[in-house]
Amino acid sequence: MAANIDRRKFLGTAVASGAFTILPRRVLGGPGHVPPSEKITMAHIGMGTQGFAELGGLLEEPRIQIVAVCDPNTDSSDYVEWGKGSIRNRIRQYLGNPSWRQNDNGCPGGREVGRLVVDTFYARQRAADKYKACAAYVDFRDLLANEKDIDAVKVMTPDHLHATVAIAAMKKGKHVLMHKPIANRLHEGRLVLRTARETARQTHLLAYGSGVANGQICQAIKQGVIGSLREIHNWTNRPVWPQYTEIPTDRPAVPKGFNWDLWLGPATDRPYHPHYTHTVFRGWYDFGGGSMADMGIYALWPVFTGLDLGTPASAEAWATHTCTISDNVSRTVHNDFAYPTACMQRFKFAARGGRGPVELFWYDGGMRPRLPEAVEAHDVEMGREGILFIGDNGIIKADFHGQNPRLFVKGENKPLQVETPERGRGAWIEAFLGGEASPGSFLNAAGITDAVNLGTVALRAGKKVVFDSENMKITNAPAADKYLYREYRKGWEL
Repeated sequence: MAANIDRRKFLGTAVASGAFTILPRRVLGGPGHVPPSEKITMAHIGMGTQGFAELGGLLEEPRIQIVAVCDPNTDSSDYVEWGKGSIRNRIRQYLGNPSWRQNDNGCPGGREVGRLVVDTFYARQRAADKYKACAAYVDFRDLLANEKDIDAVKVMTPDHLHATVAIAAMKKGKHVLMHKPIANRLHEGRLVLRTARETARQTHLLAYGSGVANGQICQAIKQGVIGSLREIHNWTNRPVWPQYTEIPTDRPAVPKGFNWDLWLGPATDRPYHPHYTHTVFRGWYDFGGGSMADMGIYALWPVFTGLDLGTPASAEAWATHTCTISDNVSRTVHNDFAYPTACMQRFKFAARGGRGPVELFWYDGGMRPRLPEAVEAHDVEMGREGILFIGDNGIIKADFHGQNPRLFVKGENKPLQVETPERGRGAWIEAFLGGEASPGSFLNAAGITDAVNLGTVALRAGKKVVFDSENMKITNAPAADKYLYREYRKGWEL
């Protein structure tokens, strides 16, 4: 065998040809030992709040070995978290050190914190395993160039880097595990899917599984429990981060150890400001995908697949605005840089298969649909998040992910009996080890990815947009075509 042959390539070829047999774990290393042929070597790209929140599951999984971490930030305590001290306390658990950074009142993050956690955890929990120390990189491109033996990457960066990192990794032959969304531009989302097909790499979007109950509701709808489905309404309490209404004009210094240029990645140049980074990136058109990209993919992905919605034929949006006083005149602020504080979006889907046309409504920032009289008559609690399915003969109301569904039909309000399957959290591991593709494959998220990004186009265009999916064009407002794409910095083009 050539000395430089890729380990996973050899193993995959050998398995496919039946050239060798994998020995049982008990033969190689005793109870619980996972042989190298059954282990995924992974690089973790993005070491921020959510990355550390989820890191424990990867560290504890014996079939995964994290060998490298990457982040343009070295080590700081200026991250944003959802509960005071929650990330520091979680890191303390990973380290087995309850007093770690006891005098630091901030929220920690960065690649060196990631390296410390990985090395310390493995030293404590896998002392019998042979592994080299975790590497730390500032630039994911250097990581992909140097760490030739990794099998997969986990992408935990801000949204604007998702497509760039995923495409680069797949072209290097790596499987990709990623947080939602696939991309925050419609064109980029399609490039990611095309690359996944062309490279035949396995992929998994981590939003998969959260809304499985909504998928089961859709199966009941297909069986006719509410007649022909007409409308779907989904609402959330997001955003739970600041939605800035002005572009920052002050010029704070770039924090020590933070590579602003790499954080920007493909986005157009601008001066550094903390209002762009660490969690609050979601509110900016350039960096995030808004509330629907943050939460709608969880709830609606199973609806898209269950009802075969596909790509919307059109989208329109209504949004809050802000005003300013200039020269003693109050004026509406033209905002083409940040998502609104609250909005409603409407998507139309053409008839397909055995169903008729469907309209989907999305609400955020405290906005909610008006409950139909058939539901309102039962004095039903609205809830800050939820979903409604409205048909010709009845209505189904459930919690955001489809929990606790109620059927309103013929004047009755009763539980809707659906069987909720297991989420299949480990499906992507089996896929990355050579098994069947995960149900959470990027290829199964094409419709919801298009919808999330088309909704942003409607927000920015300020009007209904009619979409020619095959040619990827806005047919009624050609000027809005630019919002389907990104304006790239030189050297970052896709």
